[in-house]
Amino acid sequence: MNSISLLVAALTLLVGFSDRVDQATTQPQAPTAPAAQTPPPPRPTPPTRDPTTPGYVTAKELADGAVAPVNGDGNFIIGPTHPPAPEMTVKEGVPQGTIVNLTMSSTDSAIYPGIARDAGTFGTPDPNDPAKLVVTTSHPSPYTRRIAVYVPKQYVPGTTAPLIVGADGPDPLLFTALDNLIAEKRVPVMIAVSIGNGSGDAQGSQRGLEYDTMSGRYAEFVEREVLPLVEKQAQVKLTRDPEGRATMGCSSGAAAALIMAWYHPELYHRVFSYSGTYVNQQWPPSAERPHGAWEFHERLIPNSPAKPIRIWMEVGDRDLFNPNGMRDNMHDWVVANENTAKALAAKGYHYQFTFARNAGHCDRAVKLQTLPQALEWLWKGYPVEATKADLSR
Repeated sequence: MNSISLLVAALTLLVGFSDRVDQATTQPQAPTAPAAQTPPPPRPTPPTRDPTTPGYVTAKELADGAVAPVNGDGNFIIGPTHPPAPEMTVKEGVPQGTIVNLTMSSTDSAIYPGIARDAGTFGTPDPNDPAKLVVTTSHPSPYTRRIAVYVPKQYVPGTTAPLIVGADGPDPLLFTALDNLIAEKRVPVMIAVSIGNGSGDAQGSQRGLEYDTMSGRYAEFVEREVLPLVEKQAQVKLTRDPEGRATMGCSSGAAAALIMAWYHPELYHRVFSYSGTYVNQQWPPSAERPHGAWEFHERLIPNSPAKPIRIWMEVGDRDLFNPNGMRDNMHDWVVANENTAKALAAKGYHYQFTFARNAGHCDRAVKLQTLPQALEWLWKGYPVEATKADLSR
């Protein structure tokens, strides 16, 4: 029995429940039989935060409808309206990539055999520790995940290509943006590997185990079990150069993106984060990292030598705020992202942080507005080379 199975078997761990992904591209989850437990009351509407709040990073407010420049680092404020970028529309005459759809089941994985929390069940606050919830309904459970591989029309078979690995796939918005940006030679000819999660959300779920765990395990799963399958089935070759590898996600998927690069900088140097869950949500608990991803800005980034990571971040003014029963002061998404930007700046990282007015968690309108610019900024410094198969001319 592996270590994850042993931890699941214990079920005496004190855990909690937090964010859900509202992004339209999140993988649908198969329903399971409801459990006999009263669901929690509806979440309160998150307060609208002001980006000029004392303690927040100093940021440049842009004209309404504008986005941050592709050549500048630092902190920016956008909104309140969010017009979609023209690159987010399929354009006539622009070469469109091929999407190769794959599936993986829990039986295919030696790293993630599968867990789930019973549907309709939630944690209750630990009366002795406000930073923990008690969950008793997580157990081994099989899953199936989808993987969508975007192969641009300009890719030359047999050549080695850069790649971007995304969470909560498939992500058709990413594929549309790449079609247009690659054709305009604003980003490299890259492969996009959009990986569905293993189901559920937060503590006690497979998705939470994959995305919120502060270790290199998810990156190792991708490297050992996903990418070899992608190369074989999609007939592509992926670079091993970390400068040519990016991770991306929203919510816990964004936390996973940073976790992948943080624990395996020899694999990834570029990180893309919408509404990052840099909060106290790790499961199973860790004595080494008891505050989960909150530790990025609390201890890890401030107390570690700067890593060769370039990161684009966004948070909305109505992003998540204590969406569960925990009152540990480690469940405010806006504060978590503000503090992460502050920590990155202090250590001299190349980063760009966008605070979006009139925006919620994983806000689709913000993604439609910012994704092309953000991708172009993210890939700065990496060569954009034409190929023999470049059909965009």
